[in-house]
Amino acid sequence: MSREPSKNVLGHPLEPCSNAPKTGFYRDGCCNTGDEDLGVHTVCVELTAEFLEFSKRVGNDLSTPRPEFAFPGLKPGDRWCLCASRYRQALDAGVAPRVFLRSTHARTLRYVTLAELAAHAADE
Repeated sequence: MSREPSKNVLGHPLEPCSNAPKTGFYRDGCCNTGDEDLGVHTVCVELTAEFLEFSKRVGNDLSTPRPEFAFPGLKPGDRWCLCASRYRQALDAGVAPRVFLRSTHARTLRYVTLAELAAHAADE
């Protein structure tokens, strides 16, 4: 199990994304990633109804609880570590949710530019 160094897109230590609901590929509350994270769950976002509907339409229903996977189902306002490719897709479709730069892993920059992320930044 190999994890990349936990740096955010700004080059600083990665900050937590959410512990309620518990997010991240490793369910550690952070958008950490590694070789086994094929989905690259690295973008910390604040979910919107518009994005959740889009995600469901393109085949990834994040709203419906899945107790068999200990997945509570997500709602607008929740923070979540989103797959970088899904964020890219949402950005291209005009439905990208706000992103927390300090909690978004640097590996995201392989999919989305810092300028694109900054245009949707929720950080203060």
